[in-house]
Amino acid sequence: MSTPIPPIAAVKPVESVNHGDRRIDNYYWLRERDNPETIAYLEAENAYTEASMAHTEGLQKELFAEMKGRIKETDESVPVEKNGFFYYRRTEEGKQYAIYCRKVGSLDAPEEVLLDLNREAESKKYMRLGNFAVSPDQRFLAYGLDDNGSENYTLRVKDLKTGELLPDVVTKTYYGLEWSNDNSSLYYTVLDAAMRPYKLFRHRLGSDPSTDELLFHEPDESYFLNLYKTKSDRFVIAHLRSAVTQEVHLIDAGDPAALPRVVQPRVHQMEYSVEHHRDAAGQERLYITTNWEAENFRVMTAPVDAPGRENWREFIPHRPAVKVDRVEAFRDFLVIHEREAGLRQIRVQDAQSGAHYRIEQPEPVYTVGSGENPNYNSRVLRYGYTSLVSPPTVFDYAMDTRQREMKKQDEVKGYNPDDYRSERVWATASDGTQIPLSVVYPKDIALDGSNPTLLYGYGSYGASIDPSFNSSRVSLLQRGYVFAIAHIRGGGEMGRAWKEKGKFLHKMNTFTDFIAAAEHLIEAGFTRPEKLAALGGSAGGLLMGAVANLRPDLFRAVIAHVPFVDVINTMLDPTIPLTVIEWEEWGNPADPEFYAYMKSYSPYDNVEAKAYPAILATAGLNDPRVQYWEPAKWVALLRTRKTDDNLLLLKTNMGAGHGGASGRYDYLEETAFEYAFLIDQVG
Repeated sequence: MSTPIPPIAAVKPVESVNHGDRRIDNYYWLRERDNPETIAYLEAENAYTEASMAHTEGLQKELFAEMKGRIKETDESVPVEKNGFFYYRRTEEGKQYAIYCRKVGSLDAPEEVLLDLNREAESKKYMRLGNFAVSPDQRFLAYGLDDNGSENYTLRVKDLKTGELLPDVVTKTYYGLEWSNDNSSLYYTVLDAAMRPYKLFRHRLGSDPSTDELLFHEPDESYFLNLYKTKSDRFVIAHLRSAVTQEVHLIDAGDPAALPRVVQPRVHQMEYSVEHHRDAAGQERLYITTNWEAENFRVMTAPVDAPGRENWREFIPHRPAVKVDRVEAFRDFLVIHEREAGLRQIRVQDAQSGAHYRIEQPEPVYTVGSGENPNYNSRVLRYGYTSLVSPPTVFDYAMDTRQREMKKQDEVKGYNPDDYRSERVWATASDGTQIPLSVVYPKDIALDGSNPTLLYGYGSYGASIDPSFNSSRVSLLQRGYVFAIAHIRGGGEMGRAWKEKGKFLHKMNTFTDFIAAAEHLIEAGFTRPEKLAALGGSAGGLLMGAVANLRPDLFRAVIAHVPFVDVINTMLDPTIPLTVIEWEEWGNPADPEFYAYMKSYSPYDNVEAKAYPAILATAGLNDPRVQYWEPAKWVALLRTRKTDDNLLLLKTNMGAGHGGASGRYDYLEETAFEYAFLIDQVG
């Protein structure tokens, strides 16, 4: 059988000069999405990838069968009660998508199907549900669907009494959809040309969407407009955020003509979020989680009618070792979501007495978070729990008696958690900082450096990559793999300072922390370089490109999902979706200092003539977050410069976006492909 020959992209030099620095980009033309030559190149890369991986087809099928066989195909979520209706979603064997249902009065009542995504996806290659909102009187369902991965959602409204769709159709809406309390109006956001949610509209049922009332327009390109409703149903919240600044506007959900009013006008680098509380006596106030004079955030209170900062009063003081993420308000209790020593914590506080306690968790390394809790008057908190060895579990927790009831744990066929061990280990960064790693591995392995290992990282935007279970990953663990998450700087696992030390002119810490994590796994005997692979996506794909340039000798293989690797060109172009808001994370290369620093780590600008690990890069043609041309250009350049014979693959999903395939079986096929690449390279 002949060896596949990789495609070579045409060289069409484009010169750019910034701050006196001259760069030549031979593959700039790949940005031309409508150019048949671009599509032909992407399809040629896909064909080469398929041919190069043909010898693993048996392994792919084996992995897919394992992963599919491990999940409970016909399954049902724990029902959530709201006003006498029990809402849940279920899946059926052989079907790609969830079915959304409810029962009236009791769980023994007949089932009512609200939305079957399988029917919506008929004749379509992609389907994603972006919004799902039932009206307060439980009669209408408003929902948004995306059928191409672009994250533009078409809004429809269904009369659940008759089963008919209303004529109301709004195109190109975004995440966030809320009802007015009188069931007459919907609040939604739309995107600008740069894929930024920037306008908030109110649509009255039965009216022409072209006449929808514009309630808010955010002209500043560095701000996103988010939308949600308080648990008390008192306010619809318009939450504006840049990477470092936030501003909140309240809309009275009980008044269908209400206009937004600001809580506290934006102050650069001041962040805050708002939750509304009304006690049993009807007394109201706002709880405000903010970094104002508190790096790791504190909680303030303010009167509803005069919520400006001058009226804020401290409720939970700043604690240097504990970051407050948010407050969840019930009538009689407050639930404070915190993070300490890299782990999530849930603190329950009596709203009247102030007495408080933490909910204890059973494992040393875990992830916990609030579940679906729509009922403001409830005295029961539903939360989710998982770890690297424990499948997702739903608990109901009585906040007054502290009694915990397991409602469901995901069934994972053929898996025994007692066969594996999860622990927290620490690597020492180049500047002495201790970097936490969450590690899971079979209990019977020897720490002799012989174990195939997959190291995952992200490290941007203050996002925390918490240790959670993945049933597909069991296919690696059962083959003797070690899986580790490097909680590197740039993320938020260790508090706000952790984020700040991995952005702007400190970004290199993210990459060297990941390298230190890899070195620790080797020194501790978990693995050795020829058995070690790295995985990351999006901004984590930037991480993959950077460490492949810095220390290619540490890794046998690298998997980069939709990698952000063309940093300079993207950050110089404000017409590309999301660029302007990203300046608060990476810096603006119009500043020569930021330009020079970005250039020092941008993967595309630092590809050299040297040996690289085997690399699999993925892209989505409709990706609005990381444009397909970034991985395409990176791979094209690597082909011409790398000096090794290691496999280099680009796989572009021609009908999806940032998240890849939408169907649960299609997604498993993608995972099986990547695992086959990994096993083929690492063993």
